Parts: sequence; structure tokens; C-alpha cells
Amino acid sequence: MWDIDFDRLRDVFVYDPQAPMIFSSGIFLWLFAAFILIYLLLQRRLTARLLFVTAFSYYFYYKSSGTYFFLLALVTVADFFIARLMAAGTVRWQRKMWVVVSLFINLGLLCYFKYTNFLGDVFASLVGGTFHHYDIFLPVGISFFTFQSLSYTIDVYRKDITPLTNLLDYAFYVSFFPQLVAGPIVRARDFIPQIRRPLFVSHEMFGRGIFLIASGLFKKAIISDYISVNFVERIFDNPTLYSGVENLMGVYGYALQIYCDFSGYSDMAIGIALLLGFHFNKNFDSPYKSASITEFWRRWHISLSSWLKDYLYISLGGNRKGKIRQYANLIITMFLGGLWHGASWNFVVWGLFHGVGLAAHKFWMTLTGRKKGEESHGIRRFFGILITFHFVCFCWIFFRNADFSTSLDMIKQICTTFRPQLFPQLIAGYWEVFALMALGFILHFCPDRWESACCKTVIRLPLAGKAVLMLALIYLVIQMKSTEIQPFIYFQF
Repeated sequence: MWDIDFDRLRDVFVYDPQAPMIFSSGIFLWLFAAFILIYLLLQRRLTARLLFVTAFSYYFYYKSSGTYFFLLALVTVADFFIARLMAAGTVRWQRKMWVVVSLFINLGLLCYFKYTNFLGDVFASLVGGTFHHYDIFLPVGISFFTFQSLSYTIDVYRKDITPLTNLLDYAFYVSFFPQLVAGPIVRARDFIPQIRRPLFVSHEMFGRGIFLIASGLFKKAIISDYISVNFVERIFDNPTLYSGVENLMGVYGYALQIYCDFSGYSDMAIGIALLLGFHFNKNFDSPYKSASITEFWRRWHISLSSWLKDYLYISLGGNRKGKIRQYANLIITMFLGGLWHGASWNFVVWGLFHGVGLAAHKFWMTLTGRKKGEESHGIRRFFGILITFHFVCFCWIFFRNADFSTSLDMIKQICTTFRPQLFPQLIAGYWEVFALMALGFILHFCPDRWESACCKTVIRLPLAGKAVLMLALIYLVIQMKSTEIQPFIYFQF
């Protein structure tokens, strides 16, 4: 009577390294529908609801990273008890000792999984030896949940927050699946007060959540994936096979791809959290509208840039020890921020360029006597946006390429074999890609009030209208994809 395909049923529960679970996959959409039904049934049973969401979050992480979900449990349990011991410490050295232990555990895991082979290569090159790489699997999202847990123990050490007394609450905070594998990095002080509030999702929260999920899915699965598979990957894989103009268009394409990919994930994470009754802070704010590199980092990956500022830049001394020390602190912070993204000289160079850019902008502000936060207007802002965008694009070359020599090859092609006469032929051959790129940049640079108006329109739609919107978007994604939906770029970090 029941024709059940047990192999496909088993696939739902077993980790597949070739198909990690992501928000834009069909299996997640079906599982999330079932999850919401159970979540609503448990709305008045707080402990049961917290247990259910935590269990689902661990399942979600297992489907993304396999058995390495035990690392998530290790970090959670360790930092929960470290914070309790830290709060019980009566003298400063005890509190400092425990925060050092937390740093050792979190950064130790990060260093082992991300930097063992890189540091081995560096050491071998210094001593003139050889280093054989270990086969180390990088757990998805380890950079995010270790930084998130660290923010909690550091805040307890600084006495900005009091430690939790319930391990379930802390496990819920660290593992909450919308932001678990690719951010945003949610601060304990913002999220923990929401955990035990009565479940409430207003009409505005629900509509805004649907809008963010829809816009995030559109940016990721339609714009980012399409231009990546059909153009950007081809250019970056073999830049010397293409002219300078093709390489430049590939760089512009990657700038849009990584923005749509990462901000799309953040939008979906924030939207899903809203549907569950939780608020996350905005993680992207139209970053390519920035008229300076300082403004760019106030708009790009806001949760990471604010984390680096609060826990690294300020800890180094910030701007409290003179201008020269401030410039050095900016460069060190961005150098480490680049290294956070991965064990590669390309990431190091990317971070250093941004650090030097931030320091140069601070110096220019001092030289011209402009006040902090003062924005330019008119033609000066236009050229500021143009220069900042191209500086960011130049840095993306190092961020995207797998090795330093390929980055130099791409720059050489742009500078020496530009061949602008090939541009009409390029547009004709890749018109679908360039149409989507144009659409993506137009949507990015359109006034904020337009986005707000679209969001309000979705909020006002009846439930059936919201359902039709999501179904239409899913149908469009299915029609446009030429391959399996790609994992989010920031899964590798």
C-alpha cells in the first residue's frame, strides 16, 4: 500500500558531503515547513520548544558538516562553564585565567582546522625543509560559532553581561540554526534576552521575514549562482585565456556575486529568525554605495567588522594611544581579519590592503580636518563611491583567487591586454549574464526607500499572496538553475 523509498528517506537523515544542507535547497524548504508546524505546536511549552530548536539546529549542522557537530557541543559546554567559573572568581587574575582558557579552546580549534597546513608550510620555508600536508577537514562555519561563543566569554570577563545559569539556553544561543554556519555573528547581549520571552510574531515581523527570505533567495539562487557558473568561474579559473576587458568584467561579476551570495544568506537568516520570533541586527547595508573604505566596513559584513572593532581593535588600544598607533592597530586588525577568512597569502594580502586603506583614510580625514562620520555629498561623493568601489574590486581579486600568482596574472591581463574592442562581442556572447549583473547593480544602488516600499507591499499582502510570491520565486529558481545550487561562499570560512 505504502511505496516508501527507504534510500531517499535515509538520505534525509545522513550527512552527504557532496550535498550539504543549505537554505536554498529543496530539502531544507520541506524540512522547514515541517519544523514550523512542530514549533507552533510547542509555542506555549518553552523548555520543550528550546529543546526542539536546539536538536534541529544540531541536525542542521550535522547535515552541513557531518560528525564534526561534536565541536559545536565542545565549544558550547566549555564556554558555558568557563563563564560560570569566571563570574565566581573573586580576583582579577582568576577571571583573566579563565578568559585565556576560553581563547585557547576557541582559537586553538580554529588554528588547528584552518591553519595547521599553512603554518607548516611557512615554518618549512623558513628552515629550508619540506612539509607534508595533513588531510584536515574544515568544519562548516567553525569561524562563526567560535567567534560568537568568544564574544560571550569576553563580555562576561568585561562584566558587560552576567553568565547564564541554564546550559540549554546557552546551547540554544550558540547553535541557533539560521545563523549557525555563515553568520551573522550574533552577540550574546542582543540575543540571550530574547530566548525566554513569550513567542510572538507580529504581522509586520512575518511579512518582513517573508520579504527577506524572498529577496535573499533571489540574490543567491538567481543572480549570484547564475553569473558565477556561467561567467565568473570561467574567468577566474583561467584568467590568462581571456583579454583584460573580460577579466575586468569577471572582477565586477565577482563583486556582485559575493555580495548577493553573502547578503542573500544573511537576509534569509534574518528572515527565518523573524518567523521564529527573534530579531537579528542588519548585516549588510548596500556596501557598494560607500564613499570611503571606512564607510564600506560600516556597511559590509557588519557583524564581523563590529566584532573585530570591539574585541580586537579596541583591545589593541584603538585610537587611544596616538595616531601612529591607531594606524598600526587598523592594519593589524584587518591583517588578522584577512587571516580569519582562510590560511592563504591571498587573504593576508586582501586584509593588509584593507588595513592600509583604512589607515590612509583616517590620515586623510586628519589632514583635511574632516570630522568622524561626516559624509561627502554631490560630485565629491560620486567620485568617492567610484574610487572605493574599484579599490574593493581590486582587493576582491586576491580574495577570490586560489593562489597569489593567479591574482597577479589577472591584474597583468587587465593592465596590458585590455582590448576594449572585444566588449560588444562579450556582451553579445554573455547577454543573459550581463543582464542579471545590470539588474543586480541597479537593485543595489536604488534608493533605500524603494526597498522599504517593496517590503511594506509584501507585509500588506494576504497570506495567500505571500505563499504565491514564494512559490513563484521557487519556480523561477528551478527554471534558471543550470546546475545544482552552489553552497554559500562563506561556508568555507
